[in-house]
Amino acid sequence: MARVKSALRRYKKYNGENEEDKIFIDGLEISRDKHKCLLYGKEVDLTPIEFDILLYLANKRGNVVSSEELFEKVWKEKYLENNNTVMVHIRRIREKLGEDTKNPKYIKTVWGVGYKIE
Repeated sequence: MARVKSALRRYKKYNGENEEDKIFIDGLEISRDKHKCLLYGKEVDLTPIEFDILLYLANKRGNVVSSEELFEKVWKEKYLENNNTVMVHIRRIREKLGEDTKNPKYIKTVWGVGYKIE
């Protein structure tokens, strides 16, 4: 049984069927390995930074991530006060996902704290 499971695991790994490298959130599919984002089966054209932001938030799903943490993890630089970079990138991601600005479906703003994906 162990040999069969091992063979199946290798088959899936080498044939691109590894579901562990994908995150599914209500019609949104994020593939870590292929660096792609699909919304209801249609590819969303994200820049590398936008993809990294979305992936980081998806990995922290359910938790609030501050702008400072997001900036330092994605850009790998120290966050500076009054930096609107994260806010601008979040807005662009929301536009590309076709989200309603008043009631976003995926990336929620927790005022005064940060952002989260539920």
